[in-house]
Amino acid sequence: MQAVTLGPAGTYSHRAARAVADDVAFRESVTAIVESVADGEYDRGVVPVENSIEGSVTESLDALIEADVAVVRELVTPIRHALLAQAETFDVVASHSQALAQCRDYLEREYPDAQREAVASTARGVERAREDPTVAGIGHPANAADDDGVDLRVLAEDIQDQSSNATRFLVIAGDDERTEAGGKTSVVVYPSANYPGLLLELLEAFADRDVNLSRIESRPSGERLGDYLFHIDFEAGLYEERAQAALADVEDLVGDGWVRVLGSYDTEHVVY
Repeated sequence: MQAVTLGPAGTYSHRAARAVADDVAFRESVTAIVESVADGEYDRGVVPVENSIEGSVTESLDALIEADVAVVRELVTPIRHALLAQAETFDVVASHSQALAQCRDYLEREYPDAQREAVASTARGVERAREDPTVAGIGHPANAADDDGVDLRVLAEDIQDQSSNATRFLVIAGDDERTEAGGKTSVVVYPSANYPGLLLELLEAFADRDVNLSRIESRPSGERLGDYLFHIDFEAGLYEERAQAALADVEDLVGDGWVRVLGSYDTEHVVY
């Protein structure tokens, strides 16, 4: 089995993907990952979907509704950010936008004059630090060493603003691998309507059957301004009658809209 995730090697996504497959390929964007799995180029894709500090990764949410893929597994991994550079002085801190945001308080306190540069991944920021002594990167402490390049200094460890920092990754597969087994389910709901009480009615479909919603988030539908769809995660598998009944009610409520079931899956905690 081969998996694809955000590259280059050394990203947190790469670390999570190693729990899925030994053979891991890389793409520069979540959209490219999802498309390559939908096209059958790779068996599995691993995409970050939510961080405990910065919240949802909107690119992932949007990409999942644009392609025919199934969510088959969830990985939760702690995030340990370190400041990596060739020397103690530098002018720029380069990393993924999420990592920069997760370390905002530290950077403002310790390096208020350093320019912040958002790049495609944490590993790409570390690469910038190896290439340029005026640049520091943010990444896992293990990324400081490089057998083929410049070893970086670990200037500080655990610089994330919250010690409980963790990221949730979804493992995606081809649409034909969607399953009803698992303790958690993700769906996307597009009501194609807007009236007082609509969202309440959608939520009541789950509450009336004692199905706990672990996350609900609205995203622009792209159809018109002020029109939204909802990403919903709930704590029940599709094999359960209560989940089936709740979704049946939701499908009745959306009328001319639609409900897309991404799949049921189990959660695994991965520590590196």
